[in-house]
Amino acid sequence: MIPELPSPLLSAATQAALDKKAAAIAILDLRELGTFTGYFLICTGWSRPQVQAIADEINRRMDALGARLAHREGYDAAEWVLLDYGEFVVHIFSEKARLYYDLERLWRSARKIEVAEPGGENAATG
Repeated sequence: MIPELPSPLLSAATQAALDKKAAAIAILDLRELGTFTGYFLICTGWSRPQVQAIADEINRRMDALGARLAHREGYDAAEWVLLDYGEFVVHIFSEKARLYYDLERLWRSARKIEVAEPGGENAATG
């Protein structure tokens, strides 16, 4: 279940991740920290094909809504895929990479918005 978010694009990207069965979805609200973006959308994929499928679906939906992808990194290796849409940045991790880089810890001063996974539980790490 997606909480109410201030951006319809961020909501659509979050729904795309949910639809591709991304795990441990969390949104970090960076707006009060004066950073380069408003939000991080962070999630986990359990395999290389799933990480890429999550990235593809988010990109497909953003294209349909007219959002411009400013930058993409890591797609081929699919350990950590970064999609920069300006107002938010998507981070799609393998389980190992998410634990290693631990963005939630690095940005712990940001307000964290957890997204409940279908079935009622949220397996967010951090």
